[in-house]
Amino acid sequence: MGGAMVTETANTGGTGRSGRTRLSRSAARQRRRARLGPLSGLSHVALAVWTVLVVVPILWTFLASVKTEDEIFGSAWSMPAALRWDNWGRAWEQAHIGRYMLNSVIVVAFGTFGTMLLGSMAAYVLARYRFRGNRAIYLLFVSGLAFPVYLALTPLFFVVQNMGSVPLVGPLIGLDTRGGLVLVYIAYSLPFTVFFLSAFFRTLPGAVAEAAFVDGASHSRVFFQIMLPMARPGIVSITIFNILGQWNQYQIPLVLLSGQSKDKWVLTQGIADISTAAGYDADWAALFAALSMAILPMLVVYTVFQRQIQAGLTAGALK
Repeated sequence: MGGAMVTETANTGGTGRSGRTRLSRSAARQRRRARLGPLSGLSHVALAVWTVLVVVPILWTFLASVKTEDEIFGSAWSMPAALRWDNWGRAWEQAHIGRYMLNSVIVVAFGTFGTMLLGSMAAYVLARYRFRGNRAIYLLFVSGLAFPVYLALTPLFFVVQNMGSVPLVGPLIGLDTRGGLVLVYIAYSLPFTVFFLSAFFRTLPGAVAEAAFVDGASHSRVFFQIMLPMARPGIVSITIFNILGQWNQYQIPLVLLSGQSKDKWVLTQGIADISTAAGYDADWAALFAALSMAILPMLVVYTVFQRQIQAGLTAGALK
């Protein structure tokens, strides 16, 4: 009897605590809404408009990918009479979208891996160690955010061209090579990666690292086995952002993979080639199918890792 009363009391206490937590969160939301006033409603309207502007073109692209060209230009918003999946097959085989997608996967995989490895190490050192020139190096990285990629296309072309004359490795990292494109992707993505992760590493507690140093752990072991797992939310968030940015990149591959051979083209170049190869006689149904193939992997990645992205973006503010 007494045990039952204790259990009931404990359950009631747990329920009461969870109820109080929900009430406090509700009260906090109400206070925020009261403080924002009309801005709260306007923000919801803005988000709704933004959602429509983003979602409707994507849905229309998927819809157009299973239509005939007469249906695309005749009744753009109507449902197709029959689902034309042969448009996807034609884009995959005849337009070589499969080969371009494989090239994009290879380049983005190596580019993202190199960016996260070098960016996380640089951000950790800049955030956790104090040395002469620390601030200058950090500002040098951050300054890369101020320059759009358009300003660097011509210098990048000549830099990568000169890298092609390096003995032994030149044929792997010069123009019209995947290696050269990977190196440029890494350099292009490092500023934002270092900027974000350095701020994230500063929020991590230093007591755990100090205890590991006392136990005889090396700096590299502390970084890879202790600090890097603690920074997992931020690492996942920036990894997804880098994947999205490198997957959608068009200007850099257009300049660095400008040779006559299309074997090393990435997906964005292949899609552009479909729309310009035949002028006004382009295969529009296959073009929308190719666009759908390019969009679909990124939608899957973002949907799967949505919670991790949100957790990484808010973890630094909550700690």
